[in-house]
Order: sequence, then C-alpha cells, then structure tokens
Amino acid sequence: MKLLKRIYNAIPTGIICLAVLGGLFTYLGCNMGVGNMINTIMYTAHDLLLQTVFFLMAVCVITGALGRLFVDFGVVKLMERLLRPFMKPLFGLPGAASLGAVVTFLSDNPAIISLAKEEGFKSYFKKYQYISLTNFGTAFGMGLLVIIYMFGQGYYAEPLLGFVGAICGAMVSTRMMQRFVVKAYPAYRDEMAATKAVEEMEKPEEEVKEPMFQRILNALLDGGKSGVDIGLAIIPGVLIISTLVMILTFGAPDSGIYTGAAYEGTELLPWLGAKCQVVFEWLFGFTDPHLIAFPITALGAVGAALSLVPSFITEGWIDGNAIAVFTAIGMCWSGFLSTHTAMLDTLGYRKLISKAILSHFIGGLVAAVIAHWLYELYVFIA
Repeated sequence: MKLLKRIYNAIPTGIICLAVLGGLFTYLGCNMGVGNMINTIMYTAHDLLLQTVFFLMAVCVITGALGRLFVDFGVVKLMERLLRPFMKPLFGLPGAASLGAVVTFLSDNPAIISLAKEEGFKSYFKKYQYISLTNFGTAFGMGLLVIIYMFGQGYYAEPLLGFVGAICGAMVSTRMMQRFVVKAYPAYRDEMAATKAVEEMEKPEEEVKEPMFQRILNALLDGGKSGVDIGLAIIPGVLIISTLVMILTFGAPDSGIYTGAAYEGTELLPWLGAKCQVVFEWLFGFTDPHLIAFPITALGAVGAALSLVPSFITEGWIDGNAIAVFTAIGMCWSGFLSTHTAMLDTLGYRKLISKAILSHFIGGLVAAVIAHWLYELYVFIA
C-alpha cells in the first residue's frame, strides 16, 4: 500500500487525469463508436436538462416558497417542539428536520436544500447536523412517487415494508455522516449552522408591521427566488454525474446497433453487478440476476429504475420480496450519485462529498437488507 501511494505521489496528477479520462472514453468509443458516444453524451445531458433539471428547479421553487412561509409563520418552530422527542434519538437531528423529510417525500432530494438555505431553518442545527441533512433528505426523496408506483403495479403491503426499511436506512446514513463530520471537524459539534440565533430570525407576530397578505406574498416570492438559485446550482452535478451513470447503466437499442440517441450505453454497471449475484441473493433475496439492474440504476435516477419494473413483471423475474427491496433501496438512494455532489456543493461543504456518498451507499444497503427480512417475517406470519 505504501509503495502504491509513493508511485501515485510521484506521477503528476495531469497524467493520472488524462489516463483515467482516456481509458473511459476509449472504452465507450470502442463499444459505441466515437460519433455515437459523443452524440449520446450530448443528447442525454440535454434531455436531463429539459426533463429532470427544470423539473427539479420547479420543485425547488415551490418548496422554497413553502419553506419560507413555514419559517415566517412559525410552522418550523411548532414542528421542532412536537417532534423533538422522536427526531433526536432516531436521527440525531432537531425536530425541525422532520419538515425536510416531508417535503422531500412529496417531491425530490434537492427540496431539502431550499429549506436548508433559509436562515430561520438553519438556526435549529449544529453544523454537523446541518451537513447531514443531505443524507437525511435524500433518504426520503421521491418516496411518495415510489410507493404509489408500486401500488399501481398491484403490490400494497410490500411497498410499506420497503418504506420502513428506507427509514432504517435513513437513520444509518444520517448518523454515519454525522460521525464522519465530527471526526474530521470536531468543532462542528458545537458550532451553530446559522449566523443568527432563532430569536433574531423569528420575530413575534405582534411586532410585524406588514399586513397579513403582504407578509404571505413576500414570503412566497422570496422563498421562490431562492429556489431558482438552487435550481441553477444543481445543474452541473446532475448533468455530469447522472449522464455518466446512465451511459454506464443502460444498453444498446433493441436492434443492437448504436444510433447516438439519448440514454444508450454499455451496461458496464449491470455486468459488474451480475458478477456479484451470489452476494445480492444472500443480502436481498434476489432470485434472478436481472433484478440487480434496479439498485444499480437507482444510484443515478430512481425514476429510470422504476421504469424497469413493468418489464421485470412481464418476464416473471419479480416477486413480493423484490418489490419491498426495490421500494426501500429506491427511496433511500433515490439517485443520490447524481444529486449528492450538487447538494453538498450548494450548502458549501464540497470537501465532505466523499463521506456523504459512502454513508448513503451503506444506508441504502441497510435499507434493502431490512426490507428483505421484514418481507420474510411478513410471509412467515401471513
């Protein structure tokens, strides 16, 4: 190990960068053709911008407006008081964080960043707790969509078991991230995330001179404006990371001939996953190697992963256990590889991205394992 480290330090980083990028593009170009590779990258990024990023921006605008409204009118303070006994022992977070779980469950991961940028919301958190919001919010991202989608496929108890698994995964991911942050930066345990105290952020209602309608309008517009800024900030992370994940996840068209269209790829990640089929069968109870494609795809985009379910059902590869595991890992991971980078970058803690990704990866695995054994218990009792 020391020898490898010395060799690494002796080689200029520029050469390492060129070697990695050269190897990646050589692999893609040899499989897809150089022209098709370039077109697929461009078209995939363009489609992500139009279909995903602008959708996320709309989510950020709406949740930003609601978040500012909740802060100005004391909803966050109320939730802090009511849910503090549950949030602290389970997640190590103040009760106000439950609002982040609600908005991400109803929308998507970046929605919690709209709240986190509000000084009134930040004022409840120590720095180590504030940083872990990325993991906490992501574990609930698109939860409603995932559960309702599984209901639509004719499964009802299984998605609810997966939801419980996702909550357990959220606890593991959030707690682990907090430990990483405190270990790397001990001062963050006591430092507050906001620059002002809660009392300075929330004035008593009787002290506010503006009419009620004006207060509501200002809160909605100011919060929506912050959502636009956040929507712009997540563009680089989503386009770069998600495009890479998708081109390594999806395969060639049904004809087997690459055309350079969006979302074509080399299926490298599913191929690697198939080599670990025994492990996945032991951990998740998967009975078919094709099922590995769902968690791998969910790393980059849970919406794309959900689109695999109907074909799995048609082919007869899927069962109730797979639905429970898919719900847990799809909801907990919810495309975190394509959003974690942008979310932490937006919060101003880019240096902790690797720790957040590792924590959340483990949290998703725990969610899937718990969902699998909950399903086994459910079958045994039923």
